[in-house]
Amino acid sequence: MLKKRPASIAFLVLLIVSLACSQSGNPAPVPLDPNIQNTSIAQTIVARQTEVALTNPPTATLTAVPASPTVTAGPTFTLTPDFTPTPLTPLITVSKDTNCRTGPSAIYERVGMLLVGEVAEVIARNNSGEYWYIRNPDVEGGFCWVWGKYATLTGNVFTLLLYTPAPAPSTVFSATFASMKTCTTYWANFQLENPSDALFQSISIELTDSETNTVVTMKSNDFIANDDCKAPTITDYLVSGGTTTVSSSPLVYNPKGHSLNARIKLCTLVNEGGTCVTKDVPFKAK
Repeated sequence: MLKKRPASIAFLVLLIVSLACSQSGNPAPVPLDPNIQNTSIAQTIVARQTEVALTNPPTATLTAVPASPTVTAGPTFTLTPDFTPTPLTPLITVSKDTNCRTGPSAIYERVGMLLVGEVAEVIARNNSGEYWYIRNPDVEGGFCWVWGKYATLTGNVFTLLLYTPAPAPSTVFSATFASMKTCTTYWANFQLENPSDALFQSISIELTDSETNTVVTMKSNDFIANDDCKAPTITDYLVSGGTTTVSSSPLVYNPKGHSLNARIKLCTLVNEGGTCVTKDVPFKAK
């Protein structure tokens, strides 16, 4: 019995070897570990990327970083405009208090005053451009004339119209017949008085004898008074508030008893210039 057991074991071993040899042409597949497969793929990708990187080295990209501006304090400039806008409405101011009158001369009545610091609207001007017709700063709705000597104007003064005021009233001065005088010829003397603010610098007298139709005219830049055969008295001006005597041109005949008229004209400038005022003085020669 003991000698049979080793023979059985040997037989089984030979049988297993025989079966293994009969299947050696198609060995059974050995299952793969999935982790090993994934590791291999990853290693292949890394190797490829390394190859590409070595073949085409990356180009550096530069990104510009703006520099922080440096502010340096410089000089401060004050811009001066090329022109100053001018208001359309003409306006007037004065550097000295100036009378405002009913006409463009000191012979006209004063009806207001433009003071330093006041502003008035200008409406018109006179022919010489010496006087300005403005809204009266002292009378609401009123107008008056102001002398331009101390004036400063702004606005469009070129559009202002020329305005001719009414003639000055004859009451600006008074004239009365004084007497007839003679020294080989005859002439009439008149007493003049100037109650206005004006200064008169020239005079003319037109003497008309209505009975003989005789007309004689005297013009002078002086105020001349004849007294019989004495030397004449000469006055340069008829000042404000002043009085003087003036003589007409001579007549070559005796006019006593005749009716005559003297047209006396006083002017603020020489040679009958400036503003003139005329007064008729009818009288009977004595």
